[in-house]
Order: sequence, then C-alpha cells, then structure tokens
Amino acid sequence: MWILVMFDLPVGTKEECRAATKFREYLLGEGFEMSQFSIYARFCSGKEQYEAYVRRIERNLPDKGDVHILGFTDRQYENIIRFNGQSRRRQRKNPGQLALF
Repeated sequence: MWILVMFDLPVGTKEECRAATKFREYLLGEGFEMSQFSIYARFCSGKEQYEAYVRRIERNLPDKGDVHILGFTDRQYENIIRFNGQSRRRQRKNPGQLALF
C-alpha cells in the first residue's frame, strides 16, 4: 500500500515559510520521498501502518494551508503513467518484500 501526501501551504510570510519547510522536513524524516514539489509518497506495509502515518501527520500539520492524504494499492501505484517533458517514463515497481525468519 502507498500513502501520498499533497499540500498547498502559504508562504507569504517568514513564519509561513518556516512552517512549510518544517512540514516538508517532517515528511522526509518519516521516510517520504518527494514526487513533485508539494507531493510526497511512501510505501506502507499495510492498512495499520497507513493509518499510523495518517495520525502522525495529523499531529504535525501546519496551522494554515491544505493537506490531502491518499492511500492506494500497489497495483494502482504501478499503473501510474508518468511523463518527463514529452517522454513517457518507465513504470515504477513496488519495493520487494523483506522476509525475516
């Protein structure tokens, strides 16, 4: 399962810029990768982990702005079509499962 965080945060004042930067740094610290400037994604091992990330993000929301969180399956993630300029980029594969015995 994947979690995608999209946000539109105000940056009109120094305080707002600091809050937006702090939120981006928080997401990076939680293992998210920047997909686009205000879109971050992370692989989750299941619904419970997804819900735990949502709760932690909720506790770290900036005071102002919009934040949207989407959850989607591995199959849906693999079917995302990506373009770079006029060229279609190859599909991303999901990370492999780590088995511990």
